[in-house]
Amino acid sequence: MLTDVWIFLEFITPYVLSLFFVVLVALFIYDRFIQRKHSLLVNYPVIGRFRYLFEALREPLRQYFAEENFYESRDKVDWVYKAAKDLPNYKSFSVDQPFAEDRFIVKHATNVLNDDEVSKDMTVIYGEKRENPYVAKTPIVRSAMSDGALSPEAVRAFSLGAALSGYTLNTGEGGLTSNHLYTLNPAPGDNIEYLEIIKSTPLADTVFQWMEKLFNRTYAIKAYRKVLLNKRTENTYIYGQASNILFRVNWKAPLSAFPKEVPESLPDMVFQMSSGLYGVRDDNGEFDEERYAKVMTFCRMTEIKIAQGAKQTGGKLAGSKVTADIAYYRGIEEGKDLFSPNRFPYADTPEHLMNFIGRLQEISQKPVGVKIVISDENTIDRLAGIVAKRKEEGLPIPDFITVDSGEGGSATAPLELMESVGLNTVNALYVLDTALRRHGLREDIKIIASGKILTPDDVIITMSLGADAVGIARGFMMSGGCIRARMCSGYGSHKCPVGMATQDPKKRASYMVVKQAYQMSNYHNNLIKGMKMMLAIMGFDHKSKLSKKNLTFRNRNGEIFFDVEDYFKSKLHTYRDH
Repeated sequence: MLTDVWIFLEFITPYVLSLFFVVLVALFIYDRFIQRKHSLLVNYPVIGRFRYLFEALREPLRQYFAEENFYESRDKVDWVYKAAKDLPNYKSFSVDQPFAEDRFIVKHATNVLNDDEVSKDMTVIYGEKRENPYVAKTPIVRSAMSDGALSPEAVRAFSLGAALSGYTLNTGEGGLTSNHLYTLNPAPGDNIEYLEIIKSTPLADTVFQWMEKLFNRTYAIKAYRKVLLNKRTENTYIYGQASNILFRVNWKAPLSAFPKEVPESLPDMVFQMSSGLYGVRDDNGEFDEERYAKVMTFCRMTEIKIAQGAKQTGGKLAGSKVTADIAYYRGIEEGKDLFSPNRFPYADTPEHLMNFIGRLQEISQKPVGVKIVISDENTIDRLAGIVAKRKEEGLPIPDFITVDSGEGGSATAPLELMESVGLNTVNALYVLDTALRRHGLREDIKIIASGKILTPDDVIITMSLGADAVGIARGFMMSGGCIRARMCSGYGSHKCPVGMATQDPKKRASYMVVKQAYQMSNYHNNLIKGMKMMLAIMGFDHKSKLSKKNLTFRNRNGEIFFDVEDYFKSKLHTYRDH
């Protein structure tokens, strides 16, 4: 047998080498004498192509060969991946990359607590004055990421993960879609007017059963949809896992037909409303009150997106991501780049925005807040003054403010805006918290802080600095399978290799919804577990006891600030200092 193989190789080798030589000669001639796109290839035919090869490989492979230079340490990234798999998360000997930069240090107690002495209560209450306040089970919010920027499968996984472990899910500016309702499971005989229900047929059942036996459930559901629907928007229908039906929301049903309470099977969701008003706009692109009221029967509160850290412009979605499904959800044209307006249409002035917030509070009877980026302390102080005056006059004010870091992430953002506009999480949070306290608003308005938060110590430090809750996007992405290839945008060759942030059908087909949902759930559970451990060593039996007094700051020069207020006063030269 080996002799035969050797004879074959001796026979084929000259032909292979000859073909290889011919290809090289042809490529040399093409590079040197024909192509006129790259001067490098004219001067260095063939070999110059290695530059483009290495350039293409640099982005997806950089993290495997270079030190971590975005987060404090590669250890933090590894913690996320291990937490998602629910593996023991201990280090041996030392950290891989010592934290040499400026950093906050947690003060531990002389008499620490045991873990079982720390309260299990992690709830956060938003909009206590609303008719339907939102009592979040946890201070962890999966930050805004839209259906469209994410694949349908990833949205389903996040929804299932949130339902499993209780983290709050922000829909992102793409609005509420069928995929957010993945855990809703109506029975075939239910007469639910607010749903379009497609019942099964004998043929569809047979196809499903055979496809599941021959392949797997993913392909079985895909074939099932084809048999029952076979139309471009077939993926806007969710497969009911237990009921064996397809369904999506019937937005034409009367408001009276929609649930009076958020269905218990759904995750806790925050509906994000952006400048494009996606999901709550009429045929003319104007705000539709009735559609908003219907959406809010599934969501706990509303966040108005004024800006995000990575880009202060409107949202951007490549045409390759605007599928028939996304066009259906957002009421836009399929296949064309989608650039949302920069300014929210009801925020010409602070008063205009506050009045619109009041309008939403009245319609939904639920908490309403805003998402902002902070670049200037004086602007925030002036805004807080306006809000304080409205409070005195009994006019509507926000129930919460999400402050996003200038270091925040995005699938599609202009380079010139990323990390060039907006303060980082720590500084922005301090400015906002201080302004709200100065104007007597801190008890009225909750703060959600987001940006480069990954691990339990990040959460504890952020909450000690004044946040009531934290928003996490990249950590949840990594827990759900993201390998940080930075190929999210959908432009050119940018297609997420794991099917998480793409609309490419082939890439999406590989994404394992249930498996990744459990990993997202594990990540959240381990965040809470780690938080409790840190509270124990700080001597606190409840997260409400966290404050700036429990932190020390050390800068890269070795200076120590045991009172972090002194650090901020020395670093942030506010207008009142002048």
